[in-house]
Order: sequence, then structure tokens, then C-alpha cells
Amino acid sequence: MVAAFKELLQKLNPVYVRFETLQTLQVNLGNLCNLACNHCHVGASPQGTRVMDREVMAKIAALLARKSGVTLDITGGCPELNPHFRYLVEATMGLSPRRLLRSNLAIMVEQGMTWLPEFCREQGLIVVASLPCYQEENVDRQRGEGVYARCIAALKRLNALGYGDKLELDLVYNPGGAFIPGSQRDLEAAYREELRARHGIRFNHLYTIANAPLGRFREYLEAKGAFERYLNLLATSFNPDTAGSIMCRTLVSVDWKGFLYNCDFNQAAGLPITGEDGRILKIDDLEEAAREGNELFLAQHCYCCTAGEGSSCTGALT
Repeated sequence: MVAAFKELLQKLNPVYVRFETLQTLQVNLGNLCNLACNHCHVGASPQGTRVMDREVMAKIAALLARKSGVTLDITGGCPELNPHFRYLVEATMGLSPRRLLRSNLAIMVEQGMTWLPEFCREQGLIVVASLPCYQEENVDRQRGEGVYARCIAALKRLNALGYGDKLELDLVYNPGGAFIPGSQRDLEAAYREELRARHGIRFNHLYTIANAPLGRFREYLEAKGAFERYLNLLATSFNPDTAGSIMCRTLVSVDWKGFLYNCDFNQAAGLPITGEDGRILKIDDLEEAAREGNELFLAQHCYCCTAGEGSSCTGALT
């Protein structure tokens, strides 16, 4: 039986189950996506109906104007498909030292969306691009036929605009099945060599992220009778050296309606941040949600962040 994650952290160090300081505001623009990847913890697809509106985005921009030094991390779904995506990016220009766009890359070469690479450059966005393997067959198996070729075309366009050199372009690896990532350093070296040799592609960093047993990936595990086995793998791979650096200690996640969570995984799990009175906190309540010493909302899926080298939205923790 897998030990309760929160109890494990509490025994290791009581500080690890408490919020430290707000460094990153991660904004999930909804579950609308041009792809339907096997590992997607939010179950995003072309049929997604959860779409953030301008009112919530305006509150996010106003908040960043008041709080200096906070990184803005834009994700989805496919955030670029949100009809107000341009508004959010333009409204937050100059309000955050780092603005990250988490892109599936394929969207950048689709009809009507080819303006995206130039827009990213004009806005100074850091592009954090999902590419779960440097081999075509593995990417297409996980993300859909023809996706790899579209990703490579997008990467070449980004390189031509200065991404991977003067502008930051980071890639994201996630496992193609029920296993945890290997060495981030070794994978980055392999990606760098293979993508350079095969396609002449350059990038800055590779981030390894473990699949969370949530959403579509949980459905995949349960269909194979492998859910408990995967959870046990994550738990037995727990690395205490990662525990103090879990991303929920410095990050707050905003969903499409403006509700707040300790991370995007908690969004998928339906585990919001609540106040002392039991109400679910929203973007207007960020000061309360991001108060130093607040107890984190943790569950068993959190083991994916502490397995092996650890996992966060910016990769390995050790």
C-alpha cells in the first residue's frame, strides 16, 4: 500500500508541506486543443469547451502590474487557440520578467495560425515546446499521425527567427508510457545531437516531466490495469532530495474561470485552494492563496513530482 504523500513529506520536514513564496503564476487558458495526446492530464482536445474569457485575463494583467518579479506561465490545452490569447499576451507585456508560452508546436503551422512564431518573437515570449521524443514514430504514437513533422517545421521556423539562440526555446520530454523519465542531462544531450544531425535544430534547454496519473493518462493506465502499478512505481521512486523543491511551494495555478490551485495537476484532480472559511479562492484572492506558510493541498498524484530526479514545469529538481 502506498503511503500518503502528504504524511511522507510532513515526516521528512514539516516545511515541505507549506507554501514558501510566489515566484510563478501559471495560467491555464482552457482545454481547447488541436491535438488529443494520450498523456494529457487535462483531457484537452478539439472538443474542449473550457475557455478563459477576457475578464479573468484582465484581472491577471492587473495583478501582475501590482506584483513585480512574478513569472507568467501560459498553458492549456493549446493556449494559442483561446480567442483572447493575443489580448492576454499584449496586456501583460512588460509586467513580468519572464513570460512562458507552453506550446504543442504543431499549432504554429496550422492554417490561420502561422502568425504565431513572429508574434512570440515580437512579444519576447519564452517558448516551452512539447516534443516527447526526437524520433518520429514515438511522437506520432503519443500525439497523433503527422504531428512530428509539423513540430519540426515549427521548430525550424522558430530557429529562423532567433529562437534557440538570442531568444529562449526550451523543449519538454515526457515518457511514452508508464515509466519515469531518465536522466535529464543525458536526454538533453541526446536530443541536442539527434535534432541537430537530423534537422539542424537548436534549442536552449530540455525539461523532463513525469506523466501524472490523471485525466487521459489515468484512463490509459486503468484500461491496461496498470494504475496501481504506476502509482507504486512513483512512490517507490520517491527521492527525498526533491521534496523541498516541489513547484507548488512557489507556484499558483489559475484555471479558466479564475479559480486557484497549487498546480496544474491539482486543477485536473479538482483540488482547489480553499480559504479558512472553506470557500474556493479566485484570482482576486491571490494574496490569501499565496500567503507564506499556507498548507499545501497534496494528494497521491503528487508522487509524480518527487520520483527519480523529480519533476516540475521546469524539469528535474535534482
